[in-house]
Amino acid sequence: MLRGATEYDVNLMLSWRNQETNRQVSKNSHEITPEEHAGWWSRVRTDPTRRVLVYVRDGRPCGVVTFFDLRLTDPRTGSWGFYLDADGLAERGETLPAWLAVMRAAVDHAFDELRLDRLDGEVLADNTVVRQMNRRFRFVEGIPEKQVHDGREITVVPVSLDRENRRRR
Repeated sequence: MLRGATEYDVNLMLSWRNQETNRQVSKNSHEITPEEHAGWWSRVRTDPTRRVLVYVRDGRPCGVVTFFDLRLTDPRTGSWGFYLDADGLAERGETLPAWLAVMRAAVDHAFDELRLDRLDGEVLADNTVVRQMNRRFRFVEGIPEKQVHDGREITVVPVSLDRENRRRR
């Protein structure tokens, strides 16, 4: 289940984002400071082109889904990303089921709630597990692009999913 993020969730989001597992697969791999995070939160919570949602599993918040660059006029498009409480889910042996569920919930939200025509995202080229999962959800990869973030060169692969190609339950 996805719900809107609240002030209560801000510290949880920061702790999850700074988990080593999540930093390794992010474009920006540095540890986010509380000041950086507070600045981000103050900008995104009132930005009409963004939505920040919390993934709740068995009554427990355990992930964040962000939608950004939302264009809610024809054609309706937006980008997205997510990260989970990797450490907590691993301790409970729930990583894969949570990952599948949050992706399903996010795609459903994009097309059913936001009524997007196309959902875009990015994945690091060496993140083969996520790339495989994206294909499972019928995302199509674009042309990889080399970028520099946090002093390291990475290859970013754009992905997109059109409404008519989405996998339905």
